[in-house]
Amino acid sequence: MGPTSMCTTPPKQNHGIVKQVLSGDSVIIRGQPRGGPPPERQINLSNITAPKLARRAIAGGEETKDEPYAWEAREFLRQKLVGEEVIFTVEKPPNSTREYGCIYLGKDIGSAENITELLVSEGLVSVRRDGVRPSPELTRLVELEEAARSQGKGKWSTTNGQEHIRDIKWTIENPRNFVDKCGRKPIKAVIEHVRDGSTVRAFLLPDFYHITLMISGIRCPGFKLDADGKPDMNTKVPYAEEAKFFVESQLLQRDVEIILESVNNNNFVGSIIHPKGNIAEGLLKQGFARCVDWSMAFMKSGADKLRAAEKIAKEKKLRLWKDYQVTGPQISGKDKEFSGTVCEVVNGDALMIKLADGSVKKVFLASIRPPRPAEEKPGEAAAPRPKGFRPLYDIPWMFEAREFLRKKLIGKKVHVIVDYIQAAKDNFPEKVCCTVTFGGLNVAEAMVSKGFATVVRYRQDDDQRSSHYDELLAAEIKANKSGNGIHAKKNIPSHRVADVSGDLTKAKQFLPFLQRAQRTEALVEFVTSGSRLRLYIPRETCLVTFLLAGISCPRGSRPAVGGNISYVEGEPYGEEALAFTKDKCLQREVEIQVESMDKAGNFIGWLWIDGVNLSVALVEQGYASVHFTAERSEYYRALKAAEDAAKERKEKIWKDYVEENEEEKKIEEDKVIERKIDYQKVLVIEVTPDLHFYAQMVDQGPKLEQLMAKIHQEFATNPPLSGAYTPKKGDICAAKFSADDHWYRAKVEKVLGSNAMVLYIDYGNRETVPFSQCATLPSSFAVEKPYAQEFGLACVQLPPADDDYREEAVKAFEHDTCNRNLLLNVEYKNHNIPFVTLVESTASGDQDIAKNLIEEGLLLVEERKEKRLQSLMKEYKETQEIAKKKHLKVWQYGDITEDEAKEFGLGR
Repeated sequence: MGPTSMCTTPPKQNHGIVKQVLSGDSVIIRGQPRGGPPPERQINLSNITAPKLARRAIAGGEETKDEPYAWEAREFLRQKLVGEEVIFTVEKPPNSTREYGCIYLGKDIGSAENITELLVSEGLVSVRRDGVRPSPELTRLVELEEAARSQGKGKWSTTNGQEHIRDIKWTIENPRNFVDKCGRKPIKAVIEHVRDGSTVRAFLLPDFYHITLMISGIRCPGFKLDADGKPDMNTKVPYAEEAKFFVESQLLQRDVEIILESVNNNNFVGSIIHPKGNIAEGLLKQGFARCVDWSMAFMKSGADKLRAAEKIAKEKKLRLWKDYQVTGPQISGKDKEFSGTVCEVVNGDALMIKLADGSVKKVFLASIRPPRPAEEKPGEAAAPRPKGFRPLYDIPWMFEAREFLRKKLIGKKVHVIVDYIQAAKDNFPEKVCCTVTFGGLNVAEAMVSKGFATVVRYRQDDDQRSSHYDELLAAEIKANKSGNGIHAKKNIPSHRVADVSGDLTKAKQFLPFLQRAQRTEALVEFVTSGSRLRLYIPRETCLVTFLLAGISCPRGSRPAVGGNISYVEGEPYGEEALAFTKDKCLQREVEIQVESMDKAGNFIGWLWIDGVNLSVALVEQGYASVHFTAERSEYYRALKAAEDAAKERKEKIWKDYVEENEEEKKIEEDKVIERKIDYQKVLVIEVTPDLHFYAQMVDQGPKLEQLMAKIHQEFATNPPLSGAYTPKKGDICAAKFSADDHWYRAKVEKVLGSNAMVLYIDYGNRETVPFSQCATLPSSFAVEKPYAQEFGLACVQLPPADDDYREEAVKAFEHDTCNRNLLLNVEYKNHNIPFVTLVESTASGDQDIAKNLIEEGLLLVEERKEKRLQSLMKEYKETQEIAKKKHLKVWQYGDITEDEAKEFGLGR
């Protein structure tokens, strides 16, 4: 019952801030702090009675409903007063524990709003008449009530009172379905109670669902519970009361938005968005809370802001972090971030990355763990593994995880940010743990989302984790829901792989199948030396040791087998050859052709990577020599040409090479005084500006036509995917010729941005084409040698100075030869290019193309000392003298060879 008189002139004016509105006639006011949490007082408004709010059934009690307009009265006061500074007076009737009074909104009581009068005038409360002494203030309230009644305001309206009674849902039957139904959209709400800094109760509007909400991503110190399960306020938990006060001052009975994100033990988990921001960030910044991984994983966005807020508190050592110490070694700026090319994938969580300086660095994907045996639990020692156990094939999903990374990353440039360094322990070396991105994609996150890895769980105070840890957790939750990879309940992959390496009996069983298969796809799993590889053959599901045929390749240093020494010293260039093959082939898809097998059960044959014969590539680079067994192979000519070129350049193993009996060969050549003529019919198809030309052998024309028909049919049936192939210098690929829009075999001579300069190897012409017009050449078309061969004209040269005459000479030669069948005779070689004479058979006799151009004054005779060429030289020189006397073309102003001699001080 209220006091018997209205407050008139209050004996004392008190000031405070309204913390909470309990009902339409009762509020809690927080006073000024005095060295601790500020004092609070519940003030009941004098001389009025508000409709009663609904109450939840507690401890066997009965649930009550709202009286009409109870919620409107409460809301009127809440929106008017919560968080506002007020003036209030207090009187305490005899024999009562309650305090009554008047509340004024404003800083001066003379001009402040009387809250009691406002409630009465809105028709939200009733004026108490019984047992109250008359006074001017009471008369004023009665007048205001009568006015409200006459106007039909509030509870005095004639409408159905049931419309002003809330339908409160105190419990929700299926919280998880409710969360899914809300779809992570913001819901308007009012915070009704703060249990602790990270747990509140709220009404969701407009449907009045009453929920208990745990704030996503954080955890504040909580209160210990007493015997009745209620918070024990007498037991002090550091910072629990301060965290609760911080949240109350910001959120209690404030209009907010709630995003429901998950459920935990029938409590909802979600984010609270206040007009001033996310309350979780504020708690973390002030050191009142810690980040919690499990609930942060459910957040749709904002996890990075919570981590940043916690980091600020840690750096300032605020409250919970007063004793905080940085864990793990610090990473310097130069080692923190770098880029490189992935050259190997080690199982499912480690990469070997080749840096710009050529060094290789091993990095681990931060905060993830690759697949493990089903019986192996995190934190437990691994059980002994059976003999012959191969983790890559025997642990479910390990092979798929490795393959996912290999197909995406091998040979690709990636960006690496080092997150932390895991110190060496328990006989395990130090691990550099990083976030690796490729084309903006976080590789670890992609692995987790596919179900090829799990996320490592850490202690709450452990900062040694990925900088994108929350995204990893969210990806794992999605993968788990979808049943991806290791989260699958059925269709677990199993790989029954036969290891044939070193097993002669098994190798004999597989040999016939591999020989009959001709070219077979394989995957290079390991490289032992430049010519020795370990391959996985998917077609036969077997592992084999493969030796490259046709070459002898130096081996690097290696562990010894038996004996008294532990290591065998490598041969010169063995390590370089190993590095070359690893860089080109390791973990790449290749094609092999098995020819035979050695006595140890190792297969011998040919291997192609991107259409390039690896045996030929090693010989060409000077890392290997041709073995005598190659002479019976169809690839012998290519190997021999590659070896001759390497010898001439004195590459690698040939750096000290001196051709045997070179002087004797020279003497023998000098003894040959007769020029050998062996004409071949050719079709000249292209002329270069330096007077070289490309020609096709006439007898090979039908083969070339058949090859072109097959290539055109293949690319018409299976058009390549644009952008799937990136040309590299030296590649043999397919390129689309702009003139006829057909695909041809081509060699990449130069890469210019997103264009490639290519040589069409069967026709000798060159063109610059965009990457989109280049494609991988099917291996079946890479076997045949180029049909266009480069030649030079023997014993002649272009005019040395005059560009006009040089251009005219080339055009004249092109006019006399292009697309015409001629007879070609090789006279000598220079830098592996044959220099020849060209003859055209006519009715009047054979016409020497070079001699005709000399006679027209367009070419000069080049001096040669070979005895067998002297008769040809004499004929050319006599023809040149005729052109001089007639002052034709280059001889128009006399002897240009004499001018050059005088100009350079010669012939004096």
